[in-house]
Amino acid sequence: MNKIRLSPSGRTVAVEPGDTVLGALEREGYALANNCRAGACGECKTKVLSGDFDQGVVLSMALSDQDRADGYGLMCMATPLSDELEIEFGTADALPKLFAPHTAMPFVVTDRIERTPRIIELRLRPVDKAMRYWPGQYILLGDAAAGVTPRCYSIANAPRPDGEITLLVSRVPDGHTSSWVHAELTPGTQVSVDGPYGTFVGDPATDTPVLCLAAGSGLAPILALTDAALRRGFPHPVTLVFSARTDDDVLEAGLVAWWQAVHPNFKAVTTLTGGGDEQGGHNLRVPDLLPVLFDSLADTTCFVAGSPEFVEACAAVVAALGADPDRVHSEGFVNQAGPVTPPADRLAHH
Repeated sequence: MNKIRLSPSGRTVAVEPGDTVLGALEREGYALANNCRAGACGECKTKVLSGDFDQGVVLSMALSDQDRADGYGLMCMATPLSDELEIEFGTADALPKLFAPHTAMPFVVTDRIERTPRIIELRLRPVDKAMRYWPGQYILLGDAAAGVTPRCYSIANAPRPDGEITLLVSRVPDGHTSSWVHAELTPGTQVSVDGPYGTFVGDPATDTPVLCLAAGSGLAPILALTDAALRRGFPHPVTLVFSARTDDDVLEAGLVAWWQAVHPNFKAVTTLTGGGDEQGGHNLRVPDLLPVLFDSLADTTCFVAGSPEFVEACAAVVAALGADPDRVHSEGFVNQAGPVTPPADRLAHH
């Protein structure tokens, strides 16, 4: 059977008859950026280091003559012909290459929804090209010219063909930027976005059950990661445990219910910590609830997002339940945090 070798990690992926490179990678859980799957957008452009492939006819706007001369191909169309096709993919540990951040990208607010008494959902669509990002990353939003300090907000959806991104923004007491978002950003407003930033993307080749833990607007990156995994047919159990104070503070209940209806491997648990009706019998803090829900997390990959205190407390409990530290990924939200640019060896260069 033919195989695809990923460089520099050396990992291999089996190729079945009729497979494109993109299809073979996705079947093994690897995330390769793509949109059109028809050789038209260029999103899946990847350098081929050795071996032969057939990609048929692709548009020059997606793959230029210079790209071809430099060894690039479109993986959504490329069918391996040789016994082994070696491609440039990810880093030494096979994590995906991240996209270099850009500044001052123009977006327009297309919608805003009051999700809870203190959290709004903001939808932004690009004026120019879509921003390339991985689920779990965040952007910088503000208006420095107007004295509004840019702040970090996680993207709450997986990449879409139209480039629209969704943010969940909490109103922070005495928070100048969050107050500006809540008061000034209405549909039709044009804003400037920097990004993407951050490395809270995990390993796309995860081959274990997944546990996602979130509190408040920390749900945003968890939603993006879950959306992407379920869309690509992630085969293992995915459990989302979300903490809110009351029923009024529960986010995205409809979306989560839909995921549960259409994905048998997805389960959601909501716990209310500030009174109100119990959700499925749970009104404990997440760190206290985890030992009730799980006897062991030894073979589970965990993603945790929320305040630094929430992340620290959850991380301690999942460790006590046997989680492998290398399988625990966390994102602590700090109000004054600045953007974190991925290191150079994690950035894609095309």
